Amino acid sequence: MPRTRHSVCSLDCPDACSLLIDIDQAGQGSRLRGNPDHPITRGFLCGKVARYLEREYSPDRLTTPLRRIPGSAKGVSTFEPVSWDAALDEIAAKLGKTSAIHGSESILPYSYAGTMGYLNFSGMAHRFFHRLGASRLDRTICSSAGGIGLVEALGVRYGTEPEQFRHSKLIIAWGANIMTTNVHLWPFIVEARRNGAKLYTIDPHRNRTGKLSDRHYAIHPGSDAALAFAMMHVIASEGLEDASYVAEHTLGFAELKDRMREWPPERAAAVTGIPAEDIAALAREYATTRPAVIRLGYGVQRSDRGAMATRAITLLPALTGAWRDLGGGIQLSTSGAFQINRNALEMPELQYTSALGREARVVNMSTLGHALTDLDNPPVHALVVYNSNPAAIAPDQNSVRKGLRRHDLFTVVIEQFENDTTDFADIVLPATTFLEHTDLYYAYGHYHMQLARPVLAAPGTARPNVEIFRRLAARMGFDEPCFRDSEDDMIRQLLDTQHPFVAGITFEELDREHSVRLRIPEPFQPFANGGFGTASGKCEFRAETLVFEPPVESRSGEASLYARYPLELVSPKNHGNMNSTFGNRPENDHATGTLTLHPEDAAERSIAPGDSVVVRNDRGRIQLRASVADDVARGVVCCPAVRWARLADDGNTVNMLTSQRLTDQGGGPTFYSCLVQVEKLGSQIGTKI
Repeated sequence: MPRTRHSVCSLDCPDACSLLIDIDQAGQGSRLRGNPDHPITRGFLCGKVARYLEREYSPDRLTTPLRRIPGSAKGVSTFEPVSWDAALDEIAAKLGKTSAIHGSESILPYSYAGTMGYLNFSGMAHRFFHRLGASRLDRTICSSAGGIGLVEALGVRYGTEPEQFRHSKLIIAWGANIMTTNVHLWPFIVEARRNGAKLYTIDPHRNRTGKLSDRHYAIHPGSDAALAFAMMHVIASEGLEDASYVAEHTLGFAELKDRMREWPPERAAAVTGIPAEDIAALAREYATTRPAVIRLGYGVQRSDRGAMATRAITLLPALTGAWRDLGGGIQLSTSGAFQINRNALEMPELQYTSALGREARVVNMSTLGHALTDLDNPPVHALVVYNSNPAAIAPDQNSVRKGLRRHDLFTVVIEQFENDTTDFADIVLPATTFLEHTDLYYAYGHYHMQLARPVLAAPGTARPNVEIFRRLAARMGFDEPCFRDSEDDMIRQLLDTQHPFVAGITFEELDREHSVRLRIPEPFQPFANGGFGTASGKCEFRAETLVFEPPVESRSGEASLYARYPLELVSPKNHGNMNSTFGNRPENDHATGTLTLHPEDAAERSIAPGDSVVVRNDRGRIQLRASVADDVARGVVCCPAVRWARLADDGNTVNMLTSQRLTDQGGGPTFYSCLVQVEKLGSQIGTKI
């Protein structure tokens, strides 16, 4: 009989699923499924992870360290196997020499959420780079702008718990493709709809969730704040606000009402593409339906004014008093409730014992191309990549590739598979999957903390990030006791906090129960009676700061640019990918190699379904396959992300076209503010860039 063990999905998804895996007598995983006893996972998995054992046992897994064959060009997979001792000795020697010659800040770590486990996301790696005195990475690629907008509105990163969506009567998915990126919320929405609730979607692309909704609003990219302002105009001018909630728990309503007079639905219609009467009707229905909840997605904040858009939308539940209701409010992220002791895990104080002797400079990961080609004082001479695939996911790939090809850049990549980034590496180290190491997990879509032990043996000599950086620290001569901490030690340090949401949750409880709800009320209604995390304890409208400016790269932006590139490109998450993870699956390569055009835009260009097309702007060009459908509005084109460039015929993907322009706050990328031209493939397509 197979044994059944618990695990946790570590992928970058709000659901943070609890897993059960059957293990046969030979120690092989034979079946992976969702834990039926977990209140969010509820016994099923997304299509991505249901097939994870294919990835686990793929013959393409990296199982031994690799070294670039001397003289071979970067950008091509030309490696020879080496031992761990040889690989780590070379890395330590190179980092030491780089630090001595160019200064420790010439070394740059590059990582994000290839795993959401605390230990392998940051733990020992952060300790190592702090002690080394390396540049610090500002991890902005996903959620920084939205996080700032959320905190400016609420003071904290809390939100309506998913279990409460079943009580809602109106659910608005605003820039959130729930069926693709948050599927474990869907059963609660189904339950609500069976009880009479309506589901509306607001998105430039009518995605899987939009096609299942009661009403889809095809908003122009980057115009979300204008829609929120017009909704506030209708609510305030027609007296639809919750007067008692506003009086007791908000500040600045009179100023807000006056400010929003500037934003009648007619003005917003010209910007958003949504008819004025539809905006007004949506605002009235939202304000008068109780409970009403907004599931806000991160797509909203991937535009020039992404923080402003997030903040504006997040103010709506305070205006209508939706926080009072079970099943009301808004959810973007719940991550702020996981008040663990991050300083004890990452130990930033180690910077002061490094050769640098102070806090290191900060480099924004969303401008990696700039960092590798233009940064000075000092330039980057060594790059260590883990939990990320920057040669696919970073914007302005021409600039990124130019930097990665530098002969004087020493690059280490810690990975599970050869991919676009390993092609540029000098040393590749094989990493474990979440089924093969210990870690502690938070969630950003629910309030349950989870611990997982290794349930499968790692293939070959693959090792966890924690172990890799522990061994590198020893080779660099870092003798502080923290570099000898075990995984269990580090988890106990994380839990050493007096915050009431976490205090009392013990390592032993997590190890025994696998999943533990934070010490919060049930149900959790964080702002039902005010209690915002602002200085005043109230939701502060600050109307004088509510401003809409169209993205530079948009139909309402820079006119000369729009004249040359009259199509707005959005590149949302592909249904079968987790960012670039699973990009090696053929069906995902097909999907991320497809561009959807509106029928009128296609007809203007004599483009038919299945035609090869060139998509271009001043930053680059890519070749894609055309799909023609009214799933996008006129003037909008959509290419799901993120394709592996090494699998594309022309070696290029959608991030050849995206820019290094940053959001209004948080330094986030503006992936969805991108103007392009599309042409039927002819002689104009060039060779690989």
